[in-house]
Amino acid sequence: MLRQYELVDRVLDYDPKADEAMLNRAYVFSMQAHGSQKRANGDPYFSHPIEVAGILTDLRLDDETIATAILHDTVEDTVATPEQIVKLFGPSVGRLVEGVTKLSKIEAQTESERAAENLRKFLLAMSDDIRVLLVKLADRLHNMRTLRFIPKPEKRRRIARETLDIYAPLAERIGMYEFMREMQTLAFEQLEPEAYESITRRLEGMKEGGGDRIAKIGSGLKLLLGRAGLSAEVSGREKHPYSIWRKMSERHISFEQLSDVMAFRAIVPTVDDCYRALGIVHRRWPGVPGRFKDYISTPKRNGYRSLHTAVVHAENARIEIQIRTPEMHAEAEYGLAAHWAYKGGMRADRQVAGGGSGARADWIQDLVEIIDTAGSPEELLEHTRMAMYADRIFAFTPRGELIQLPKGATPIDFAYAVHTDLGDQAVGAKVNGRVVSLKTPIENGDQVQILRSKAQHPQTAWLNIATTAKALAAIRRHLRQTEREEGLKLGRTIYDDIVSRLPAALGPDAMGDALKRLKIADEPALMLAIARRTLADEQVMEALMPGSGACESGRPPPQAGAISIRGLTPGAAFDLATCCHPVPGDRIAGLRRPDAGIEVHVISCRVLAELADRAEGETDWVDLSWGERSDGATARIQVEVRNVPGALGILATVIGQHRANIVNLRLDNRDAGYHTNTIDVEVHDLPQLMRLLAALRATDAVHTAHRI
Repeated sequence: MLRQYELVDRVLDYDPKADEAMLNRAYVFSMQAHGSQKRANGDPYFSHPIEVAGILTDLRLDDETIATAILHDTVEDTVATPEQIVKLFGPSVGRLVEGVTKLSKIEAQTESERAAENLRKFLLAMSDDIRVLLVKLADRLHNMRTLRFIPKPEKRRRIARETLDIYAPLAERIGMYEFMREMQTLAFEQLEPEAYESITRRLEGMKEGGGDRIAKIGSGLKLLLGRAGLSAEVSGREKHPYSIWRKMSERHISFEQLSDVMAFRAIVPTVDDCYRALGIVHRRWPGVPGRFKDYISTPKRNGYRSLHTAVVHAENARIEIQIRTPEMHAEAEYGLAAHWAYKGGMRADRQVAGGGSGARADWIQDLVEIIDTAGSPEELLEHTRMAMYADRIFAFTPRGELIQLPKGATPIDFAYAVHTDLGDQAVGAKVNGRVVSLKTPIENGDQVQILRSKAQHPQTAWLNIATTAKALAAIRRHLRQTEREEGLKLGRTIYDDIVSRLPAALGPDAMGDALKRLKIADEPALMLAIARRTLADEQVMEALMPGSGACESGRPPPQAGAISIRGLTPGAAFDLATCCHPVPGDRIAGLRRPDAGIEVHVISCRVLAELADRAEGETDWVDLSWGERSDGATARIQVEVRNVPGALGILATVIGQHRANIVNLRLDNRDAGYHTNTIDVEVHDLPQLMRLLAALRATDAVHTAHRI
C-alpha cells in the first residue's frame, strides 16, 4: 500500500500546483473513517481507496480526482456524510464522491428493473463529469485484481460478468484499452477458468518452443525501420487470453488455427512517419487482404488513432502491427483520461475536467438520449450494451460530415444519427447518388443523402431495419406515443358510451372517486385501461356510480318480513327501532323494556348510549345478530338535492336502478338552491345501502347523501 507521502509526491511530480493539504486531509480522513474494516484478503480496507488513487496517479489526473478516489467509499461504507465531505474538501470533490457512491449501487443488482435504474444513474452521472467514470473504473480494476479472495464462487462470477458486460466496454469506449484488457482477462479467468487455463498454458508453450520469438520479430521490425531512417520504439506481445478466446468462439476455430496471436506496436515521431513506416512494412512483407485500417484519417468514436495492418512474416506467421505517434499512444492507453494530464506543470482546463461540452464524447450524448427514450428497463439495458459494443464504419453526409455507424447499419440508422427529426421523416435515401430503400446496408465510405417528407412518421416495420440503439429507441418511443394517443381516443369513446348508460348524470367528484375505487392514477390511465379491455364496462359503471353495474341488475327487490334474529327466544316478538333503522349487516343489540317487546337497535344508536347510565332493572340488554334469512329492511337516508327541474325524478331513478324501494319521502327544507329530503328505503342489506349512497353522491343532481 502507498504511504501518505508517497501518494502526495506522485501527484506533485506531475502537478507541482496540486493542493497538497487537501490530499493529506483526504488520506487521514479516509484512514480514520474506515478504521478497523478489513477486505476479503485480510488487508485493511483503507488500502483499497489508496490503491485506487495510485492507479489514477498513473493517469496523471488532477488533485480533485485523486482526493475523490481516496474518499470514494467513505459515504457508502462508513458513518461519514456527504455534508462532511463538502465542508472539508469543497463542493467539487463532494459532487464527485456522491457520483461515485451512486455508481457503486449498480453492484449486487440482479433484477433487470433495478439494474436498469442504476445504469441510468451511472450514465447520467458519467455524462455530467467523466471523472466519475474514471474513478469508478479504477475502483473496479483494483477490485478485479483482488477478486480471487472473495470466498463465494457465485459472487465472484456475478462481479466478473458485470465487469465484462458494463465496465470493460465503458473503458473501451473512452479509449482506456489497458484498463479494458486487464479487466477482460481477470473476468475471463473467473467466468471460463478451464478455457483461461488452456489458452494461458498454450501461450506459455509457444514462448518456450520458439525461444523469445516476439523479441526477435520486434528487433527485426525496429532494424527495418531504422535502416530506412525512421526512429521507432517497437514492442510486441501475445494477444491477451480473452481476445484469443473470443476469436476462437466467433470463428469456430481451434487455437492452432489462429494466425495472428502476436501483435507489435511501432511508435514513430510524426503522422508522416506513420505512413512512411506503413509503406516500409508492406514493401518488406505481404499484407493480409482486408486487414488494413486507417484510424488516423478516420479515428474511432472514442478518439483512438493508429494505423493497423497485418502481414505474413517468416514461416507464414501472421502478425498484427500498429503504427502511431507518442501522442496517439498516450491517448490509446489512457483515452479520455489523457485530457486531464498535466503538461509542463500546467493544469488542464477545468471546464473540460468538469465535464463541459468539450469533454463529453458523442457516444455519451447518445447514451443519455437513449435514457430519455427507452421504454422498459430491458430496453434500456439492451440499447446501452448495443451502443457500447458495436464495431464502427464511416459514412458521409452530402456536405462531407463524417457519421460513424455500426457494421450493418442502414439509411434509417444514418438518418437518426444525423438528427431525430430527420429519422422520423425519412422516406428513402440516395447512397452514392443512387436511390435505395431504407433497408439497404451502408458500406464503409458511402455518401448518404436522406430523402424526407413531413407527412412521414416512424413505422413498426422499421424495427426490423434499424440496427443502432439510438434509432431503435427513437422508433419505439414514437410508436409508444402513437399507440397511447390512439388508445386515449378509443378509451374516451367507450367511456362516453358507458356514462350514457348510467341511470343519472355524473357529479363533479364522480371521476376522482372512481379512480380511487379502481386504484388508477389518473384519467388518461383509466381511458387506456378501458381501451385495452383490462377493465370491463360493468367495473367502470360500478366505480362511477356504485350499484349501477350489471352485477346488481338481476337481484330482485327486498321482501318485507324476510328477517330472522339470533339471540331471541323462539317466537319472541321484536321491532326494528325507528330511531336508527337497522338493516342486515349492521352490528345490533336488543333492548328489553318493562311491559314491552324487544327493540332491535344499531349498536352505535344514540338511544342505547342515553340508556346506558340508567338504574339497573329499568332496562335489559340482549346480545343479538342477524339470522341466515335476514334479507330486507327499511333504512332512513337524508339527501340534499339541487333545486333544478327533474331532480326528484333523477333521485327516484337512481334508487330504482339499485333495486331499492322508496317507502316514504318527506321534504324537510327547501330554498332557492337546494331542498332536503328524508327518505325511507327498503334495501337487502348494509352493502347495498352503502352502494346506493355512493351512487347518489356521484350524481350531479345530488349535493349530499347520508344515512340517519
